[in-house]
Amino acid sequence: MQIVQEHKRGWALRDVIFLAIIAIFFGVIYQVWGASYYALAAIPALKPFANDMTIGVWLMAGPLAGVLLRKVGATLIGEVLAAVVEMLLFSSWGAATLLYGFVQGISSELGFTLTGYKNWDKIGLTLSVITSTLITFAWDLFNSGYLAYKPGLLITLFIIRLISVGFFAGILVYLIKVLVEKSGLLKR
Repeated sequence: MQIVQEHKRGWALRDVIFLAIIAIFFGVIYQVWGASYYALAAIPALKPFANDMTIGVWLMAGPLAGVLLRKVGATLIGEVLAAVVEMLLFSSWGAATLLYGFVQGISSELGFTLTGYKNWDKIGLTLSVITSTLITFAWDLFNSGYLAYKPGLLITLFIIRLISVGFFAGILVYLIKVLVEKSGLLKR
């Protein structure tokens, strides 16, 4: 397998193929994960929390693409391509899936941007979790009607979202990264 040098900025064919694999894999997961959202939303006591409890999974493709490929834009492209796959699998959210994928991708990319694309490890991933949580929550304030909620509920939803994003798009992505690095699949 070709070894890519750390300083190489361009996209190699294997980077594009790996990005496509991540997008397809997560696009399928995203489509299946929708059932979890609907199951939680069907329980009256959990309905207001369903989106924030499940959103972390929908934010995994981007950061995983970023930490594995270490390329500017990989996070955004990975998330958007996964949203395209999800939509093509007849997502119940239709074309809006693309808009959500873009918002989620850009919010996650921002975390790595804050490091100047120099830290693709715990610091970059932590910043990605924080920016993803803040931006997607702000998006839902306006797009999903969260502005109608009382402050106490908003704080609770934000904390639940931070935990969900932190676990799935932070801790789980980091653990996957470690496993992929140990496998030698992406030797640098």
